[in-house]
Amino acid sequence: MKRVSIQMEFLFRASPTILYKFLTTPACLVRWFCDAVDVKEDEYVFEWSGYEEVALVIDDIEEERLRFQWEDAADNEYLEFRLDISPVTNETILSITDFCDEDEVDDQKKLWSNQLENLRRETGG
Repeated sequence: MKRVSIQMEFLFRASPTILYKFLTTPACLVRWFCDAVDVKEDEYVFEWSGYEEVALVIDDIEEERLRFQWEDAADNEYLEFRLDISPVTNETILSITDFCDEDEVDDQKKLWSNQLENLRRETGG
């Protein structure tokens, strides 16, 4: 099955500082993204329902961009979070780039939408 990238944008009232904390710290990640996480330097071990996945941080610019590469992913695939400020509304724009099989695009987008709604509740907007 062909792998494709998907890109989504979400607006938040929370600042890039707060969102960055929720993207990088274990105590915050378990509130919206995973069941558990263990961080050792640039390696994150995420757990969902007893299943673990390892991701390496391959790019990190504080409060601006965070890019992971999953241990089992192809070299050109990654999960990226970008943080920008809307010049019009002054809200934080969280852009996500992820990869999935081309027949799973709709499901993956729904999953991210649900996850980001959890993040929105946790960050207060």
